[in-house]
Amino acid sequence: MGTYLNPGHGKFEETTYSEIFVDKSDMIIYLNSVVRTEQKYVSVSRPRRFGKSIAANMLCAYYGKGDSRELFSGLKISEHDGWDKYLNHFDVIRIVMTDFIKTEVSVSDALSKMQKLVVRDIKKQYPDVDYFDTDDLIQSLSDVYAEKATPFVIVIDEWDALFRVRKDDRDGQKLYLDFLRDWLKDKEYVALAYMTGILPIKKYGKHSALNMFDEYSMIAPMQLAPYTGFTEDEVSELCQSYGRDFLAFKEWYDGYVVSDVIPPDPGYEYQKNAGKIPDQKRYSIYSPLSVVKAVSTGIIQNYWNKTETYEALAEYIRMNLDGLKDAVALMMDGGRVKVDISTYQNDMSTFRGRDDVLSLLINLGYLSYDLEAKEVFIPNKEILD
Repeated sequence: MGTYLNPGHGKFEETTYSEIFVDKSDMIIYLNSVVRTEQKYVSVSRPRRFGKSIAANMLCAYYGKGDSRELFSGLKISEHDGWDKYLNHFDVIRIVMTDFIKTEVSVSDALSKMQKLVVRDIKKQYPDVDYFDTDDLIQSLSDVYAEKATPFVIVIDEWDALFRVRKDDRDGQKLYLDFLRDWLKDKEYVALAYMTGILPIKKYGKHSALNMFDEYSMIAPMQLAPYTGFTEDEVSELCQSYGRDFLAFKEWYDGYVVSDVIPPDPGYEYQKNAGKIPDQKRYSIYSPLSVVKAVSTGIIQNYWNKTETYEALAEYIRMNLDGLKDAVALMMDGGRVKVDISTYQNDMSTFRGRDDVLSLLINLGYLSYDLEAKEVFIPNKEILD
């Protein structure tokens, strides 16, 4: 095992040992269906503390070389036929971008350091490969694949760190996106690329440098909808086990309504069906952090918002673009606001109007989005507080 190559199953195993553990392992069944296909590029964006890193640890434990059969054989995934198809089958590269992206470090230097550290692990695993340039991660992975025919699962956590830490560094952002594209796109050595972050993939106009990725977001989580957070059934089961008041939990922490439907292409004439989107299964999603804290302590209060200062939210509201303050006041009175999410550039600094800020607040978890009505609203009492 290495630091970045095949980090093992220890971190996910610690999660399963926790007093409160909600088993989301059957998510892997869907991911297995896209491994080594054109849909092998998966980008998952959710608010902070919604289980992104736990899921990334789980994928490292499942796909990475080693022996984690005993760990997964007792989880939900094992109830499915062929659940172990790719168990411990690949070399896994796990990167947490916040380890490298810093305010005081240039993007070029950060990427250079990351590549050298990952290649160091790869050389330990495959010392007999004829490497052309060990400072170049892309070339080194190509060298390994050419000689060993071993594909990689690449897991990038906090992929959007650059757009949060260096939000105004346009040149650095383009350099970073170009690197990710060159590293991952159309590469035979990629069996699965899985990225997590708070923000969807950065767009320039209507286009993205990483257009090979399918995006699973708070707005459109698609097949990963039930894994976006805790479902109502999961929270109800926890409340029964711990003797908690489920209705109180629902009032405080419910409100994120997501659908597993794949949105139609722009211009698709689904309005003919009374303006309804295609058949879907809806899920009421709860913030995992808040539920775990409230279940374990028995105290229902604001937990999730305490992980970030109010100033981070107020900064955007103070912009008051196109009457944003009035829209927020309306939502605080229980109202809803129409929003056009199509113009949002998926960053934290490019705002052309109120709708762009509201779209950001959906991704940050402050607002919930009704896909059918195209409206935003405050999801629950915790956020209202």
